[in-house]
Amino acid sequence: MSSVQPTAGGFSPPAPSPVAVPWLIALAGFAAMYVPVYWWAANGIWQTDEHGHGPIILAVLIWLFWSKRHDILATPTQPSGALGWPVFVLGLLVYVTGRAFGIAIFEIGSQLLVVAGMLLLLKGTSALRVAWFPVIYFIFMVPLPGILVDAITGPLKMWISDIVETILYAVGYPISRSGVILSIGQYQLQVADACSGLNSMFSLSALGTLFMYIMARKSRLHNGIMLASILPIAFVANMVRVIVLVLVTYHLGDEAGQGFLHGAAGMVLMIVALLFFFLLDAILAKLLPQGTKPPPSAPATSGAA
Repeated sequence: MSSVQPTAGGFSPPAPSPVAVPWLIALAGFAAMYVPVYWWAANGIWQTDEHGHGPIILAVLIWLFWSKRHDILATPTQPSGALGWPVFVLGLLVYVTGRAFGIAIFEIGSQLLVVAGMLLLLKGTSALRVAWFPVIYFIFMVPLPGILVDAITGPLKMWISDIVETILYAVGYPISRSGVILSIGQYQLQVADACSGLNSMFSLSALGTLFMYIMARKSRLHNGIMLASILPIAFVANMVRVIVLVLVTYHLGDEAGQGFLHGAAGMVLMIVALLFFFLLDAILAKLLPQGTKPPPSAPATSGAA
C-alpha cells in the first residue's frame, strides 16, 4: 500500500505520472501557440458568415481527440524521430510564417502538421494511424483562400441564378434574370456571394465526413458514393434556399425576404442538406452489402476438458 507523505503545510499532491509529463508539456506548448490564434479568430473571422463554422469545428476536434485518447495512449510507444521531426519542424515554420505575416491560412493550417509531428514524436506511426481522422479534420478549420473563393463563387452564383429562374418560370412565376439579378414581380433580388453555396458546401463537407466517420460503414462503395454526394447535395440545398427567399420576397414583400426569414432560410438549407444526406445513407445501407464484423474468437483454454 502506498502512502502520501505529509508536508509542513499538510499533504503534498501526487506527482504526475512519468508517462503523462511529455503529453502535458506538448499540450502546454500547443496551447501557448494556438490559444492566441483562437482568440484572434473568435474576435475576427469566426464572426463572419464565411467562417462562422470555426468554433463548431474546434469543438468537434476537441471531442474527437478526447474520445480517442485511450486508443492513442494504448498504442506501443515507438517514437519516430526520422519522420516526426521533419513534420513537426515544417509545422512550426508554417506557423511562424503565418504569425509573422498575418496569414490566417498558415496560422490555423499549421495545426495539422504540428499535431501529426507531436504524435509521431511521442508515440510513433501507430498513434498517427489511430488519430488519422481528427488530424485530417483540422482542414475544415482552415479559411478558404480568397483567390479560390473568388474563382468559384462567380460561376456558382450564375448557375444557381439560371436554375432558379428556369424552375420558377416553368411553374408560372413572372421571373426573369440578368446575370445574377433575379426580377420577380416588382422585386429585384441579387444572388450574393453568401448565396453561392460555397460556404454551405464547406460546412456540409465537415458535417458529412464526420457523419461518415461516426457511422463507420464497411462498404467502400457506400462511403465513396456518400463522399461524392456531399457537394451536389449542398448545391441542391442552396438552390432550395434561394428559391425559398425569392418566393418569400414575392409573396410577403422585400422586408420579409431580407429580415428574419432570410436568416431562417440558412437553417432551411442545412436541414434540407442533412435530410438528403441521411436519406441517401439509409438507402445505401439497405441496397449495398455492408459486411459484418468477424465474431470474437473464443478465449484460449489450457488442458483437456
